[in-house]
Amino acid sequence: MNKSYHNPVLLKETVDGLAIKEDGVYVDVTFGGGGHSREILRRLGAEGRLYAFDQDEDALSNAIDDERFTLINENFMYIKRFLRFYGVKRVDGILGDFGVSSHQFDEGSRGFSTRFDAGLDMRMSQKSPLSAYEVVNTYEQVDLRRVLSLYGELRNAPAIARAIVEAREQSPIKTTNQLKEVLSRFLPKFKEQKILAQIYQAIRIEVNQEVEVLKEFLLQTPDLLPEGGRLSLISYHSLEDRLVKRFIRNGLFEGEPEKDLYGNVEVPFKKIGGLIVPSAGEIQENNRARSAKLRIAERI
Repeated sequence: MNKSYHNPVLLKETVDGLAIKEDGVYVDVTFGGGGHSREILRRLGAEGRLYAFDQDEDALSNAIDDERFTLINENFMYIKRFLRFYGVKRVDGILGDFGVSSHQFDEGSRGFSTRFDAGLDMRMSQKSPLSAYEVVNTYEQVDLRRVLSLYGELRNAPAIARAIVEAREQSPIKTTNQLKEVLSRFLPKFKEQKILAQIYQAIRIEVNQEVEVLKEFLLQTPDLLPEGGRLSLISYHSLEDRLVKRFIRNGLFEGEPEKDLYGNVEVPFKKIGGLIVPSAGEIQENNRARSAKLRIAERI
């Protein structure tokens, strides 16, 4: 397991949630350092199969040499399309750990972390045409405000968006340090890291279209899983977790499912157990696990 690349969060609990069958077919849609995938393979028999997705080219160096394993270098929003390419129409379980990998945070040049000065990038796939530079330097003020408010949950999003637009009119904002300097008046010393993290999160989610990708992925899961098939999904921020929770509860992201003449509703999943969060010991060992929320569901 490549812990230097990414220390897998809730490893046992997440894989337990899949209720692995030895001859089953499973998908890890966020391969990263391969920690969850290796644990799935450990529990599979000779006839089992595991497919993994990761759009980040850096993750390819962690590919597992196992004939039961296939790594697909694509965004998991295309899960049905690429599984069909391999002749797979149904799987027994799907695992997703939707956070940014430790490698992405620690590789300063990627621009994900507040700790490093780097170009404004934040792309999970280097093939993506949209980077943090385009968001910061080309988005209209109203769109910047929307991104910062919705994805960063920043109360002063209008003022931050205005400051960015005013600064870039003088010269482009090219680096993370330049962005910090532009926003310095919004960063009181005792809250600087927290607010910066919210700003970075908002821009990163927009760059990678994380909310739309998650929705597109979730909508495909009922078709991929047979009755009894499992979802085991880890979220890290409230917007993401709400989408997962609502979809598991009623198969929708907004509103309530329609009732039949008898007042019954037909939903694709039932939740298994309650919300699972890391133990104090795991958080102490891996501080990035502190906001993780695991939800498990079964196809009905």
